[in-house]
Order: sequence, then structure tokens, then C-alpha cells
Amino acid sequence: MIRVWITAVLSNTDVVNRSAANPPAARRRSWGRWLRPVAAALLTIHAAAAQGWWMREPIRWVQTNFRQTDAGGDPAELVRQVAEMRANVLHAGMGGIAAYYPTAVAFHYPSPDLPPGRDFFGDLLRGAHARHIRVVGRYDLSKTRKPAYDAHPEWFFRQKNGEPVVYNGLYSTCINGGYYRDQAMKILAEGLDRYDVDGLFFNMFGNQSSDYSGRPVGLCHCDECRRRYRAQYHKELPDAPDADYRRFMAGATREVAAAIGDLIHRKRPDAGYFNYLQETTDGIMSESNTAVARPLPLWPYSASENVNRARNSQPGKMAINLNMQFVDYAWRFATVPAGEIALRCWQNLAHGGALTFEVNGTLDQQDRQARETAKPIFRWSADHEEYYAGQGSAARVLLLGAGGDSFRGMFRLLTEEHIPFAVSDNFDWIGKREFDLVVAADRAPAALKPYIDRGGKLLIATATPPEFEVAPVTRTIADVKGYVRVRDHAAFPSLKDTDLLMLNGPFTGIAGTAAGLTLIPPSMIGPPEFIHIDMKETDTPAIVERGSVTWLPWNLGGLYYRHSLPAHAALFRDVVARLQPKRQLTTDAHPLVEMTLMRQNGRTLLHLINVSGQSQTGYFAPVPMGPIHVRIAGAYTSATAVRGSGVTFHEGELTIPRLADYELIVLR
Repeated sequence: MIRVWITAVLSNTDVVNRSAANPPAARRRSWGRWLRPVAAALLTIHAAAAQGWWMREPIRWVQTNFRQTDAGGDPAELVRQVAEMRANVLHAGMGGIAAYYPTAVAFHYPSPDLPPGRDFFGDLLRGAHARHIRVVGRYDLSKTRKPAYDAHPEWFFRQKNGEPVVYNGLYSTCINGGYYRDQAMKILAEGLDRYDVDGLFFNMFGNQSSDYSGRPVGLCHCDECRRRYRAQYHKELPDAPDADYRRFMAGATREVAAAIGDLIHRKRPDAGYFNYLQETTDGIMSESNTAVARPLPLWPYSASENVNRARNSQPGKMAINLNMQFVDYAWRFATVPAGEIALRCWQNLAHGGALTFEVNGTLDQQDRQARETAKPIFRWSADHEEYYAGQGSAARVLLLGAGGDSFRGMFRLLTEEHIPFAVSDNFDWIGKREFDLVVAADRAPAALKPYIDRGGKLLIATATPPEFEVAPVTRTIADVKGYVRVRDHAAFPSLKDTDLLMLNGPFTGIAGTAAGLTLIPPSMIGPPEFIHIDMKETDTPAIVERGSVTWLPWNLGGLYYRHSLPAHAALFRDVVARLQPKRQLTTDAHPLVEMTLMRQNGRTLLHLINVSGQSQTGYFAPVPMGPIHVRIAGAYTSATAVRGSGVTFHEGELTIPRLADYELIVLR
């Protein structure tokens, strides 16, 4: 009713007329004049109150992945350490594999290290709340202990050979079985009834395809999976996951996740619901992590990508990108470089997400470098928390892509060219948010057609033909080791000293007249006496420009990601300049200065992150840079440097004399 009354006041004076027994018209107009601003303010307050705390408040989130032995520790000491760090959210083990409180629910097992009569989690919660620290309880329902399996084997994951999946004595449950769908609800109901938690998080949600050691476990063949799959698809389970099976498992996971979300919000309406799913949850969880077998190169923009994508794909949810301090599963107590921890912290903040830090065990670490690196950043953020809630991207360019080499190359190019951009994995923005340019890194789906029909500018940089007509396609060649010829240097001024660009990968031929860029097919590569002496020119376009659409029918982004050739960056620069002649931001900053442009409470925030400390497999202290000059489109009258590097603002130009690790400029 409050919202209805406010909206009515803002739209007309009918409510005023009715509420005052129809007084004279002059008085009605006077009341309308003062009621409308009051109603507008109340509407803002009402909207903020309708959001969860995770959207209203600045978040400094510390996750402690308790071991069961930690149940015998001192919760008061942990709370003291978290408070000293100035964190305001503690994400801590609560139940599932091990309960950190004396549970009374069958088949839910307290940690064997929990002292008799002790409520570790309850003490932790009360101590944290006394210091105004929110607590998000962590559950892992993916595994439990042998007595539960012995009593109810039908609840558990069954391999094709009929055997359960067992890891370190724990038995993997199945998302379609009675443990997830019935028993877990009893476990969670007990925890929610007993503890005034601020949220719940779920680890390893659903059926896992491999164990912690990386051993594949295949598909679950329990009776319930077989029955449900047969009912939905009228066939037996496949031997390997296919499209139908993936839909089947995704549907089952969403179904259980939704039921858990309903339970949480019914029992604790103000509590948040978090896991690694995007649907039904209140926050989008992700991780910036490492693994020793992960292919190189390292991806220094992991946190930036995760938070940017989450905040712009689903703006109504908070991005909580966990800053994982350990190297890999086998080395949970060995920390990644301090520079990597710091970089992720700043990137999380700069893209509008939660500031996070994660450890295994408690904060009493055997390698304390990561903790000591994160601590001053948390404290500084707490001192300036008014800038870190309610941020939204002000970018006028949108990047679409799933996250492969092509996407990462485009992400780097936009970042290094200092073009503010948002990342999205959906098309909900069409008709709601205006962009000057959309960049499609790996495919251009038919969903983009309405945007193009309204004159929206689009850059497609992939050999995959768009799902709408741009130009007639002849064929796609899977692997071309050739070149792109620059025929029109006037159109590409950044390539004035370059006639050929490296081409390696798929290429799509397009029927049409010669363009400013054309294909040079493969030719002889040796011996040196024969190098390219048979090189042939073609009229096959390597660029197509049709109306507001430009299509590079080859993998520019992937080539740049792998090789970082200046010629590819120069081509990108010129193509974007033709599509977006008026830049939102111009600067002389080094390419390794990452910038984001955000809006918050009527002001503009410019974040600058010094990425120069990343080199090959290392992260070091960044090299200080400056002076940096920046111009931002818009009418601003003042600029303030929050971090302390100082800034001058003269005739629309910002000058930052020195950038160390991070700076925040507030423009009004």
C-alpha cells in the first residue's frame, strides 16, 4: 500500500484530493508540490529497503572453509581477527559434511572434534553479530558419511557399475535422491530455525563429474535418475553427457535450488541465498583461483571478468567473486603471490562487486602473506565504504562472449585501449539500456537483430557466421595459416607501417567486392629461398561493413590473446574508432592501467588499477606510473582522489600525478 500511495502522488493528485476531503484547488496544488518530493524520497527509501542487505551495503566478505578439526577452536578469536581486518561479512562453515553445532537431525553429523555441549557455530554467530558482522553459513550437501549410505543407498550417486562414489570415506549424494530433496530440507530447517543467519551458501551443489583428485566418476545411474530421465526423454541414460542429459541435470539442479531458496526465504526473509548458480539465488558467486595444470597464459583479469559479467548480466544481484588464496587442491596451505591477491581485491571493488578474501581453515594460516596483503585493503575500503555500495556500470560499450580465447582477447583489447565496457551473457539489456557499440567476440546470435534494426552499432569478430543476414557466406575454412592484406591504409591509419597481418585459425569467405582488408591464403614457408614466393592476392574480404554492422570473419580476439601483436591491436583501434568516433574516455595511460567508469548516487567514479606487476607466471608490486591524463565525456565541475595520489582538474582534463596500485577518482 505504501508503494501504491507514493506512486499515485508522483503521478497525479488524486490521492491528495481523496485524503483531504476535496479541499479547494489552490490548496490541493500546494499540497501536491510538497508531497511529491517527499513521496519521491520515500520511494527511494522503500526501494532500497526492498533490496537485500547484500545490495544495500558495502560488502567486505571473508570466507573461512573450516576443517572439521576447527570445531574445537576458539570462535571468539576468529571473530576478533575478522573484526580487526574490518570485514563485515563472515562466511563460515555451518553444516552438511560436518555440523559445527549440536544437530538433532538424523543423518546429519556433528564434527567429531566438536566438544560435548559446545555450539561452535552459535558462539561464532553471536560474537560476530555483537560486532555488527553478518554471518553467512556454509553447507556442503554433496557428500555425507557411511551410516547414511548404509541406511539409504537410494539417496546416493551410483556409477554405471553400480558402485557409489567414495572420497576420503565420504559418499556422494545425488541431486535427484532423497537426501537432497527431503533430508537436506530437514537439516536446513533446523539450522534456519535455530540461528539468525544473514545468509546461506552451498558448496559443490549438485552432481559432480569428478572427485577432488580429478578422477572422472561418470553419470549417476541411481534408480531415481534413471526413472526421471526415462519419464522426460523416453529413453535410457546415455553413456556420456549429451545435450539432453545436460538439460536434465540442469533442470534437476535448478529445481532443488529453488526449493532450498524458498525454504530460506520463508524461514529467514532477510537472509541471502548464495551458491554458484545464477537462477533463484540472491548473489552470483564465482571464484578467482589457480590450478597447476591450467593452461598458460595466466588470466590477470579473472576478477574483473567475473564481477563485470555478473553485475551487468543480472544487475539486481550482487557479484561475490571469491579471492582464493591457495595454489591448488593439493596445496591448500600454500598461498598465491601477494600481488595477485591485491589485484583481485581492487578489481572486485572497481567493477562494483564485493571485496572478498578466502582461506582454508581459520585465519591462523601457516603462510600469512595473503592475509597480510588483504588486511590493509579491507581496512582502507572500510574507511571509504561510502563509495562501494550501489555502484553501476556507466560504460557505453558492451562485450558479449562465453569466456574463451576470442573473448579474452577482446576483453584485453578494450581494457588496454581504455574503453569502458560492460560484459553480459544475456540479452535482457535490449530495449532497457543504451550502448554506443556492442562487440560480439565468439558469436552473433539472432537475439541481436532488434538492436541492429534500431540502428545499434555492432562489431562481430569471429569466423562463426552471424545468425542473421550480414553478407552472403561462401564457406568457412577451419584453419588458415595466411595473412590479411591492408589495402586501404587511409581507412586504417594505425596500420600505416603494416601491410600484412598474421592470420591463423578459422576464416569465413564472404561473397562481395574487394574491401579494405582482404585474404592472403597460405603459401610456401620454406626453405628461406622459397618463402612466400608463390603468395597470391585475392579479393576475398577480411572485413565487411554493412550499415551499422562491421564483421571481421576471423578470430582477431583469439590471435591477440595468444600473441599480443601490435598490428592486431592497431586494427581493433581503427575499427572501433569508425564505429564509435566519440570516445567516452580518452587517456595517455599505459595499456596496463585498467580503468572502470561507474555511477553511484548521482556521481561518477573512475577506478584506476595498476596491472603492471603481472608478468608471465608472476605477480609483483606494480611499477608506479604517472602523470596520467584522462578526459571523460560529460559535464563535471570537480574531481577528488580518494586513495591519496592527488588529482588536478583543469578544462575537463584530469591529471593523476602518480598511480601506485589503485586510485579512485570521484567526479561531480
